[in-house]
Amino acid sequence: MINDLALLRLLQLVSPGLPIGMYSYSQGLERAIDDGLVTNADEVEEWLEGLLKQGLTQLDLPIMIRMFDAWTLADQERVMQWSKTLTAYRETSELRAEDRQTGQALAKLLVALEFDEAQAWQRKPEATLATLFSLAAVRWAIPKREAAMGYLWGWLENQVLCAVKLVPLGQVAGQRLLIALAAKLPEQVNSALLLTDDEIGSSAFGLALASSRHETQYSRLFRS
Repeated sequence: MINDLALLRLLQLVSPGLPIGMYSYSQGLERAIDDGLVTNADEVEEWLEGLLKQGLTQLDLPIMIRMFDAWTLADQERVMQWSKTLTAYRETSELRAEDRQTGQALAKLLVALEFDEAQAWQRKPEATLATLFSLAAVRWAIPKREAAMGYLWGWLENQVLCAVKLVPLGQVAGQRLLIALAAKLPEQVNSALLLTDDEIGSSAFGLALASSRHETQYSRLFRS
């Protein structure tokens, strides 16, 4: 079980106050809303549940878990392999840039917090958020399953905050979305933990289309 200090470190790692700029990214949601694909709370829930099940559970999370194991074994080659793999799966320049920028920002923060292993990742183009998140989780003795749950929660909270601003939704509607979608996270973590290497892969076509269209969106609040 997670101990008290590790729990507090996990809360710190997934906090919206973590200075890595996650609030700047909507991951295509801004374009989906602008195109009228997402117009209310129910449609936000459907969109996010689809990304959760077809995207994060099938791709980001199992790769983050493998990098967690590689950091545990101090296997830098495996960390780099999986980080490059995750980058290669990003289907648009915006999604690749988001991963690189947030990963490098977290590396810079971890260096300031005396994580020596993060030093080289501050400028690596293969850096991803999952790469440095998994490093922090290992060094802060956060158990793998709890780290995976926190990773999903951080993504979900940021996406709901984007929807609250963009649809727009009220704060209560945002909290209802968090309650409804958070209930699905344990099952998704369990699924991700069971995936084999050959089963990893995303099929979130709507995300790719929305993200590619967002790159040319005339007026926007978010960088992705």
